[in-house]
Amino acid sequence: MNEIIQNIITALYAQSWLEVTAVVTAILYLILVIKENIWCWPFAFVSTAIYVYLFHSVALLSESLLNIYYLVMAVYGWWQWRKKLQSPALKIQQWRLMTHLKIISGCLLLTPVIGFFMTKLGASFPYIDAFVLVMAVIATLMVAKKVFENWYYWLIIDTISIYLFWQKQMYLTALLFVVYIALIFAGIRAWKILFKHGNSITTNKANS
Repeated sequence: MNEIIQNIITALYAQSWLEVTAVVTAILYLILVIKENIWCWPFAFVSTAIYVYLFHSVALLSESLLNIYYLVMAVYGWWQWRKKLQSPALKIQQWRLMTHLKIISGCLLLTPVIGFFMTKLGASFPYIDAFVLVMAVIATLMVAKKVFENWYYWLIIDTISIYLFWQKQMYLTALLFVVYIALIFAGIRAWKILFKHGNSITTNKANS
């Protein structure tokens, strides 16, 4: 056991400063999301820009592609939240159960298709990586629109991601996602408190 722990510590010391920067900015992003602070999006942009390169370098191609999407969504999220600062605040909302069932069904249908193409490109863990990709695309959009259930999507995504990154010896990033899981529960609690203080959670009837 001591030898395993020592190997992990050695591997952590070997992580690049590029990955360290990505991890730190990613943590700052999520903390600011929890606080509904618009400055979360610049940190998201920096972190994801770095991860586009890092994931490509270890053949997690779906993750690399996902982070290109995150770059775009960081700009969209900034615009969406900033626009709402100049008008009635963007309130936390909920989507109906049927909406979530449709989303999950769509993700399960898309996963083998994307996974097949990633296999042809030589990706590692192509089908698991593809499932994370499609789920995270939706979850990121939900964050931008302040949909409460985004936290539960991230709980699934981040749990799977820990396994992927650990297998690719990206130990620092794997530990980042362990921290993410703890912050997810903090996010759930914080957004519930916002509801109690008047940031009403409304049901989006259009998403049914």
